[in-house]
Amino acid sequence: MSRAARVAFLALVLAQACHSVEEYRNRLYDVLAPARYVSGLIAEDRRVGFVIFNAGLAALGLWCFFGPIRHGRPSARAIAWAWAALEAANGSVHILWSLAAGGYRPGLFTAPVLLAIALVLARQLGRAGESAPTAA
Repeated sequence: MSRAARVAFLALVLAQACHSVEEYRNRLYDVLAPARYVSGLIAEDRRVGFVIFNAGLAALGLWCFFGPIRHGRPSARAIAWAWAALEAANGSVHILWSLAAGGYRPGLFTAPVLLAIALVLARQLGRAGESAPTAA
């Protein structure tokens, strides 16, 4: 994996962490049913559940970066493509949700950043001849 792709991956993980902070500050766990449900599964206090889930997500992203991605493990390409797809979808859905609602929804400010970095990562992976993994 190229250095540019590794940097883009780390930037995407850090952008997701910022996105999670925006969602927390604006109480996504009270506004969006899936976030409410998942947060409630983790802890009785949805705020705590939301923090635990998102801290786990950030930790997973950092583990992926400092493990497989940084060291060029065979799994690095698939992991990077999965994160790019997940975060492109996350950013897109937040933007569409806000447009449909006709106003701000938690996560909107950082959603374009997620989408942009995810597209940069996908482009870097594609440039390196690392096409998206196919289903076997």
